[in-house]
Amino acid sequence: MKQLDINGWEVLIDSNDPTADVVIINTCGFIADAKEESIDTILRFVEAKRKGLISKVFVMGCLSQRYKAELQLEIPDVDGYFGVDQLADILQSLNTSYSSAFANRRLISTPKHYAYLKISEGCSWGCSFCAIPLIRGKHISKPIPELLDEAQWLAKEGVKELILIAQDSTFYGKDIYGERKLPELVGKLSAIDGINWIRIHYAYPSGFPLDLLKVMGENPKVCKYLDIPFQHISDRMLKAMRRGISKKQTVELIEMIRREIPEIAIRTTLLVGHPGETEQDFNELMDFVRTYRFDRLGVFTYSHEEGTHSATLIDDVPDDIKQRRAELVMELQQEISLENNQNRIGKVLEVIIDREEGGYLIGRTEFDSPEVDQEVFMSKPHGNKIFPADIVKCQIKSAEDYDLMGDIIQ
Repeated sequence: MKQLDINGWEVLIDSNDPTADVVIINTCGFIADAKEESIDTILRFVEAKRKGLISKVFVMGCLSQRYKAELQLEIPDVDGYFGVDQLADILQSLNTSYSSAFANRRLISTPKHYAYLKISEGCSWGCSFCAIPLIRGKHISKPIPELLDEAQWLAKEGVKELILIAQDSTFYGKDIYGERKLPELVGKLSAIDGINWIRIHYAYPSGFPLDLLKVMGENPKVCKYLDIPFQHISDRMLKAMRRGISKKQTVELIEMIRREIPEIAIRTTLLVGHPGETEQDFNELMDFVRTYRFDRLGVFTYSHEEGTHSATLIDDVPDDIKQRRAELVMELQQEISLENNQNRIGKVLEVIIDREEGGYLIGRTEFDSPEVDQEVFMSKPHGNKIFPADIVKCQIKSAEDYDLMGDIIQ
């Protein structure tokens, strides 16, 4: 988007706007629901092109990388399909040249005060159900100097919160430096003026770098928050999923994290309905959630992904049972979330303001990531001089299962 911008294009980010001259659709090809959403979006804009509302439709990203031949056959009205590494080819199709001087620059599509910083691409683990290595390839880390350059530029643009993302953030550096370098990277990012919060997503549990806990515990800029997808807890399922970790090791890791950083919020993701998952396996998973009371939790139902090991297995858990298991986990998590939130009533927490809406200032604590986690609703103070991007102190007055309400005291 930045490359288009510097070449004179007006770039809009709106998946519902059929009036642009050229539409570029960035797709996901990871799970069934995302594939369906991607295809529906393509069809919608192809129809807009047929009506003469737009001139060209291009498709890029994971779905296009994985199913280009099939898509060209089924939806030939698209003007070009591009894979995940063909950004320069898209520019060429628009008679636009690529400038290496802007390689680490972007148009910020999030609110100006936070941004995602992708530190690596691909994954080398090979979980049985996951197609990411087939689409994105093996893990490739982005060198530290490039990330620091990008982060410094983001800070100058007004970004206060960096959200570190990767398919596996904790493997960062292993491929280019010979050892895991996430703790070092986080330390260097925290030294950048203007960056107030650093948040870590997608930490793979197997081989977790324990020295990261010291950085998280001691560095005030690092949010006491960790997104670490465990997927399951039954040893049978962990082995079937090829997760490289046992139930015992998982429990020991959780207990160590909480021992080192008692106030930490842990977000996890679970997968139900994988081939071979029995009621006993599922009950073990429910006991795991009930015992370890995660602050944030999401659930996926298993879907066959072509080319993965799991796709060679019989998909023997009916869809209605998969869905019911997911609902049961989320019903339990809803109870846990409400109890966790009620324990925050009366506490004073730092909140970053994301937006103003309906007479409220709405923001997040360090324990919440944008888009996926809960929010804090605060009445605007009299003579309000607080705006989005400000970080304030808020006393929590009441709580719901996925929201907090409070008053600004600073």
